[in-house]
Amino acid sequence: MIDLIFPNRSFEELRTSLLKSNLETCTLLYTKVIERSRGKRLLINGIQQVPEDAYSRRSPVTAQLHPNFIAPIIKKAEAQRLGLVFVHTHPHADGHVHFSATDDEGEFKIDRFLKDRAPSQIHASLVIGRDSVAARVIGPGEKIRVIEVGSRFRILSDDGNILSDEGIYDRQVRAFGPTGQSALKRIRVGIVGLGGTGSVIGQLLAHLGVEDYLLIDPDVIETSNLNRLIGGRVNDVGSFKVDVAARNVQEIRNEARITKIRGSVLDASVARSLTDSDFFFCCTDSHASRAVLNQLTYQYFLPSIDVGVSISASELRVSHVTGRVQMLAPGLACLTCLGLLNADAIRHEFMTPERRNADPYFTGNGGPQPAVISLNSTMASLGITMFLGAVTGIPAESRYQIYNGITGNVRSVTSSVDPICIVCSKRGALGRGNEWPLPARLK
Repeated sequence: MIDLIFPNRSFEELRTSLLKSNLETCTLLYTKVIERSRGKRLLINGIQQVPEDAYSRRSPVTAQLHPNFIAPIIKKAEAQRLGLVFVHTHPHADGHVHFSATDDEGEFKIDRFLKDRAPSQIHASLVIGRDSVAARVIGPGEKIRVIEVGSRFRILSDDGNILSDEGIYDRQVRAFGPTGQSALKRIRVGIVGLGGTGSVIGQLLAHLGVEDYLLIDPDVIETSNLNRLIGGRVNDVGSFKVDVAARNVQEIRNEARITKIRGSVLDASVARSLTDSDFFFCCTDSHASRAVLNQLTYQYFLPSIDVGVSISASELRVSHVTGRVQMLAPGLACLTCLGLLNADAIRHEFMTPERRNADPYFTGNGGPQPAVISLNSTMASLGITMFLGAVTGIPAESRYQIYNGITGNVRSVTSSVDPICIVCSKRGALGRGNEWPLPARLK
């Protein structure tokens, strides 16, 4: 599978700009090409506007660019190891847009031109109509999914197949329609951390109709986990959490497709495996893992929802109960912007136990924290509702919520991106793909 990823609202801005004209209109996009086990991820990296004098032919039904305009663009892409997307409009097409025979003929010529001058990367073609889009490998070749990632996650390319509600989802379809239910069935969701919160997330997604999962957790179940681990049984002690979570999902959705990774996202190779998902939940309990996943989200245009619960207790008396649910995506503030990551804790958590013991600045033993299943379930449910707002379009607009368990209040928080943030701004990791290293565990 090949995905073409537009960050934030960049696709809508492009569509609006190009469809102002009643003539076919072209532009070119640069992409960073990310290899992954399930195909490729093409991250929009820049745009090359097309001036009027760059067209050799243009009408309401055709557009052709001068080779002397295209040649230096191809040269730049090859020098910088970027892919190209050749974009044009069908300004009078209603409904499902498709490539025409004229498009096919033109692409064969462009394909030969590219193979001579920029053979090292994958290049694509994108056609934009008033109601839909379609994309494929230049050639013409394999179909490409077109996705916009921001406060919403939208699969823009219409495969012409809205999935049926299958009866079991009748009440959900009444809430967000067959298109929303189809989106849930078409999306691949990752869950990092399959403990008290992640196990609830998995169960809720299965009931909603998500069928494709990537589950990541390095740990085995201990007796003390059983008070809050959904699907966990006494005889599961010693089993890996990912195995129990997978079993729980498949008991609800026996057709679910599940990939399990018994590993930690503190290892960069495990973290990058998440690029095989479309959306993921961060349900870990360490600052280091959150730092990795925070950067991964923006570096690869991969939306996530971070879920956390904190209970403060002294002498068996609870003083504070706080939960936080926050969507991370291009255009939304990250954990670094908001000062939610502790740099000293990150440094220590990346260390091996031996290095940590030898560190003169490390104090404390990081003992177990209080955990209660009802509070985990509260935050998991808020996170899932936020996910539905992003994926199905139900009117759940908040992308950052704080829960006060003492008062029972849920407060929606408005935040803005720091324009010089090292993670989520254009000056930082945003859209850099493999060009930037992820934080990784010290060996």
